[in-house]
Amino acid sequence: MLVLGPHRGALSGISSHLNSLFASPLAAEFALVHFQVGSQGRAEGRAGRWLRLLISPFALAIAIVAHRVTVVHLNTALNVRAYWRDLAYLVVAKICGRRVLYQVHGGALPHEFFPWSRALTAVLRAALRLADAIVVLARVELEAYRRFVPGREIVAVPNAIDCAPYATVARPRSDAQSPLRLAYIGRLAREKGLYELLLGLHSARRLRTQLQLTIAGSGPEESRLKRFAAALGLARNVEFVGPIFGEDKIKLLANADAFILASYSEGLPYAMLESMAAGVPVVATPVGAIPDVVVEGVHGLFVPPGDAVAIAEAIARLALDRDLLARMSAACRTRIAGTYSIAQLTQAFARVYSDLSGARQRMSPRPET
Repeated sequence: MLVLGPHRGALSGISSHLNSLFASPLAAEFALVHFQVGSQGRAEGRAGRWLRLLISPFALAIAIVAHRVTVVHLNTALNVRAYWRDLAYLVVAKICGRRVLYQVHGGALPHEFFPWSRALTAVLRAALRLADAIVVLARVELEAYRRFVPGREIVAVPNAIDCAPYATVARPRSDAQSPLRLAYIGRLAREKGLYELLLGLHSARRLRTQLQLTIAGSGPEESRLKRFAAALGLARNVEFVGPIFGEDKIKLLANADAFILASYSEGLPYAMLESMAAGVPVVATPVGAIPDVVVEGVHGLFVPPGDAVAIAEAIARLALDRDLLARMSAACRTRIAGTYSIAQLTQAFARVYSDLSGARQRMSPRPET
């Protein structure tokens, strides 16, 4: 199985997904080989990037032959940059006569991707029909893709995590007299809603809500976000700690009262799953597969994308109701351990891989579709 995706050390959801696959029992059942795509994890200029884009489809063909690949597992997202780049890989894999698993990690729904062009919509539909199977993260995506390419095999396989490192995190009851401790883990990009988050914190503080936010990650907006936080007078309330991994991530979650994710769009964020596994309720936008995981008022609170006022209100509500936080914390742990464990991910992909390769299935029932 040739698994296409970004550098495995990159700070991205798809990289986390690749690492989950390679670390799971799936790697003992099938020979998984990584083929790196995208600019993450590469030190290259603009000329180098264009040269890589020209050469990489040929490199993929060579890798397919050299590794005697049966299935090409293409991890992509339905955004403009990823779609056109990965379309070339899809075509090369089919020219080489290999079966293709096309996994979509969020982005636009297919019927909304090219709303201004019937011709480009037809190209997208034809491309999706080239794939032998399509995997999506969310139920809303499952329904949309089935309508867009009827007759094609499409399954929903949500992201999953190893819950063990988070199961031992102690969750003492949050003290109502202490500041509400918030955490964000992820890429520092505008589409993550971080400017609205800072505006929401500013409004919540004006309502005399005590709070502290830790932002962990890096990205193109880092320096601007720091300046924006300072301009809002939040320098003492917001801490930027850079990318964190392993024990440092667990320590951050152990000290957090709530995880906040105000993204405009998402697939199924690993950081959110990890936070919930550690018993940290979420304040999130109801986008992508997030509503499949989070029940409003049970595991967290929803806020509309781009709505700083709603963020402020959600923060204030949690700060005032620490009993609600405690109930949500217990519900979050139960939710992730019961439905989003790495064992379930392994079983689902074992079935998909077996169906595509013709291998004898030994590990699982068919994933939920």
